Amino acid sequence: MNSTSPDVPVQAAHGPVDPVAPVHPAEPHRRIRALYTERTVTVYQAYSPALGLPAARDGRFPAAWKRERMTWIKPSFLWMMYRCGWGEKAGQETVLAIEIGRGGFDWALRNACLSHYGRDEHADREVWQRELKRAPARVQWDPERDLWLRALPYRSLQLGLAGEASRRYADEWTVAITDVTPLAQEVHALVRSGETAAAAALLPEERPYPAPEGTPGLGRVS
Repeated sequence: MNSTSPDVPVQAAHGPVDPVAPVHPAEPHRRIRALYTERTVTVYQAYSPALGLPAARDGRFPAAWKRERMTWIKPSFLWMMYRCGWGEKAGQETVLAIEIGRGGFDWALRNACLSHYGRDEHADREVWQRELKRAPARVQWDPERDLWLRALPYRSLQLGLAGEASRRYADEWTVAITDVTPLAQEVHALVRSGETAAAAALLPEERPYPAPEGTPGLGRVS
């Protein structure tokens, strides 16, 4: 879904609660985790079928996709599931996996500004506001999610693209678009039935991504 502000998560349907909470002692507070190759990185978005199905069919965003608006992309599959309620939220029934060139993704990160003021990143609030206005991308760090979509004690990337970045994302960086709604539905069904090992086995293999120097929020915390 395109928006002019960071996505506000919605409460999604949960399966049974795991009695033993996972521990992740080696995870830094913030890290980009993604499915990626030498050339591309996969991000996720969810749209209405009117936009999502033509995009997946043609492998590119249709003309109706508003290139002048800010759009938010997520490398984390489970965070996308949290945002769209496993593809059950109105207007987000079609979940897309978008492969984009790593060169474009890294360019956006190097030219991004934090979506919220951070004392460790900016001299003062006015400096941050000026930077935010001219930056073509925004970085937001949100709690990563487990299979029950519960918040984990570390954060993953949500990247907002506007202006030049949004246009380049749609028309230059995108390599392939796949409808992964069936995957979302299958994983959700397994979680709800308590088959968590089978559900986890279907998740995209997201690894720590080598974020470029200057990525907002990673200078002092990872």
